[in-house]
Amino acid sequence: MSRSTTRTRRRAGLTVTALLTAATLLPAPAQADTATDYALTVDPTARGARIDDSMYGVFFEDINRAADGGLYAELVQNRSFEYSTVDNRSYTPLTSWTVDGAAQVLDDAGRLNDRNRNYLSLGAGSTVTNSGYNTGVRVEQGKKYDFSVWVRAEGGSTLTVRLQDADGALATAREVAVGGNGWARYRATFTAARSSSAGRLSVGSSAAAALDMVSLFPRDTYRNEPNGLRKDLAEKIAALHPGFVRFPGGCLVNTGSMQDYSEDSGWQRARSYQWKDTIGPVEERAVNSNVWGYNQSYGLGYYEYFRFAEDVGAMPLPVVPALVTGCGQNRAVVDDALLKRHIQDTLDLIEFANGPVTSTWGRKRARMGHPQPFRLTHLEVGNEENLPVEFFARFEQFRAAIAAKYPDITVISNSGPDDAGSTFDTAWQLNRDAGVAMVDEHYYNSPQWFLQNNDRYDAYDRGGPKVFLGEYASWGNAFKNGLAEAAFMTGLERNADVVKLASYAPLFANEDYVQWSPDLVWFNNHASWNSANYEVQKLFMTNVGDRVVPSTATGTPSLQGPITGAVGLSTWATGAAYDDVQVTGADGETLLSDDFSGDAAQWTHTGGGSWSLQDGRYVQTDTAAENTMVSAGDTGWHDYDLKVKATKTSGKEGFLFAFGVKDTGNYYWWNLGGWNNTRSAVEQAVDGGKSTLISKAGSVETGRAYDIEVKVRGRQVTLYLDGQEWGSFTDDKPAEPFRQVVTRDQKTGDLIVKVVNAGSAEARTAIDLGGAEVASRAKVTTLAAAPDAVNTETTTAVAPVTSTFTGVAAKFTYTFPANSITFLRIRRR
Repeated sequence: MSRSTTRTRRRAGLTVTALLTAATLLPAPAQADTATDYALTVDPTARGARIDDSMYGVFFEDINRAADGGLYAELVQNRSFEYSTVDNRSYTPLTSWTVDGAAQVLDDAGRLNDRNRNYLSLGAGSTVTNSGYNTGVRVEQGKKYDFSVWVRAEGGSTLTVRLQDADGALATAREVAVGGNGWARYRATFTAARSSSAGRLSVGSSAAAALDMVSLFPRDTYRNEPNGLRKDLAEKIAALHPGFVRFPGGCLVNTGSMQDYSEDSGWQRARSYQWKDTIGPVEERAVNSNVWGYNQSYGLGYYEYFRFAEDVGAMPLPVVPALVTGCGQNRAVVDDALLKRHIQDTLDLIEFANGPVTSTWGRKRARMGHPQPFRLTHLEVGNEENLPVEFFARFEQFRAAIAAKYPDITVISNSGPDDAGSTFDTAWQLNRDAGVAMVDEHYYNSPQWFLQNNDRYDAYDRGGPKVFLGEYASWGNAFKNGLAEAAFMTGLERNADVVKLASYAPLFANEDYVQWSPDLVWFNNHASWNSANYEVQKLFMTNVGDRVVPSTATGTPSLQGPITGAVGLSTWATGAAYDDVQVTGADGETLLSDDFSGDAAQWTHTGGGSWSLQDGRYVQTDTAAENTMVSAGDTGWHDYDLKVKATKTSGKEGFLFAFGVKDTGNYYWWNLGGWNNTRSAVEQAVDGGKSTLISKAGSVETGRAYDIEVKVRGRQVTLYLDGQEWGSFTDDKPAEPFRQVVTRDQKTGDLIVKVVNAGSAEARTAIDLGGAEVASRAKVTTLAAAPDAVNTETTTAVAPVTSTFTGVAAKFTYTFPANSITFLRIRRR
């Protein structure tokens, strides 16, 4: 997950200015006798790039409660009383539990096993009740639910287990007789008498007893597997027919301690995700503090990931730690013995996946129920490391060890958390120089960026490392976001000889536990729904084709004027003081001058924070506020110089100087000392979605006064820090709304014409199939909706519509609706 910034991303609707109106869901009829807006020419005799079956996949990271409380079907939250303040400051070992009577959580020699450190000591006649996730334990009428618990009761006991909600019993209570011979597992089964999303599971004991691993599992899991997956969520992934499943992270892989979970390491909880912690009997698996602010039970572990990838016909693609932390931690671990242990763990992982049952780790896999190998072919080392030199030195040791023992495994490197900048450039150079097979790129940008960068991979070196686009998304789950991503995906397919794998991220979000948005699939404890982005991904994944058929299309005329807008000052988690603001036109005219010796009447406060005049400076003092924008001037200003004196007074980041300010969602700003005061960049916001235009390492000192200057000329901007040029850029790349790619399905012979019209008007298009002999009827799949349309639990505004078009010929005209994605499947004669 791209986590170079600590900034909170909110579920705000984003708007691309070019996308304005709703469109009909059905394709418009051909208009052969009218003028056309675009021309699309296909060359069926040429051979474009081959598209691998694994081109599109999914990336699963345990963020937004995607695992526990999500894909992992367990209904009891904090089932082994392991929640801790290390996971979340609000947690206790009894989080999600209430006690009637006497009970306490103990961490002593009476525990179930060393890795399951805590257990509950329950007094005679006492009861504990679990509230589950979201609104409670979800059960459905007529379905079965398997209860289990580990119990130790000297002299024996009787457990009374109930499943109920505020309206009474949800199933007949069960009594479980407990023997007196130490820890043992006990089971019972409930059949739900009615449905509820607010259930509670309670366990009472007639005598003093120790409890651990209290579990309630639906019998109806995906493929009915024990310790299995929530059926509706797993089925949504399966419906995509993904070519690969990347797991388990993301930031889970490269944050926290790299030590193991043992007495020698002090039972460290905040650790990187390490595969050996997650296999074997669930009651013996380690627990961990999830970097996203909650606990990981590891009930969903590497074995389950491998099984799921196999079940959906996808290639497993695990990611292992490289011993360089990222996601804001940015620390290189210097410990040769620890590095060697992780390298050996990676070799053991390959043996666990592929080894024969006679091998050490192949035997463990077989004992878990899978004697056949999982056919692992790709493995990634590291995730978004911001220290490319340190990362690559360690990556090379992993790669050499894997190549020596498993030369057929493709070892994937990465290029940091952004689409450009010094980290990206350094990482790519190291990867190219070393002849790395594949490099993982990650980026999260505005819809406009995706519309502007369809040609990103056109100029990549065809003989260099291949690209794995492991994480990408535009900022939002509205249809306009899906349109922009679809336009970009046509460029991925056109460059399928370079871009070999691609996956949107993140995959899941539990609506009551959101750390990151947007996400592909949303859910709660009783329902799940596809985002507009999901529908786009599914349309592409299920209509990939086997080879690109070269094609060209005319573009949309671009009318770009100069960068216009007011100016602004802001901070992010930082206190700062500003003074002597001057805005001067290119002709020398003073547009704004403020030394704050009087009032701040020229400034409009549109963000958060606390601004006041202090000692002739305009000061923002709230170090918790994340965007404190104040703006001044005219939105029609252009060709001007902005000068400011700035001093950081407190906090963890730096300054933000805005220009070209249209409104609260549309502006540019120079972010000096962002990303925990490690990097500076110019970002462009388009309707709230930001993209980075220029970036480099840098920090801001507290108490030091800086002279800032921003020179805007037409669409070129030059930035000066203390009188020295810091950088410049020209923002003149058009956000092309009309994009297309054509592929061939080798099995059926179909030409698949894929057209994205992200414009606000329909696109009448002359299509020339280059003399190909084709049937007159084509199957049409159309996604069309208002740009701001969003799918929710109760409404599906964005969904595919299929139809038949009968006007296909070697040359024909087709009108693509406004704000639409259209796939024409044309059969060759």
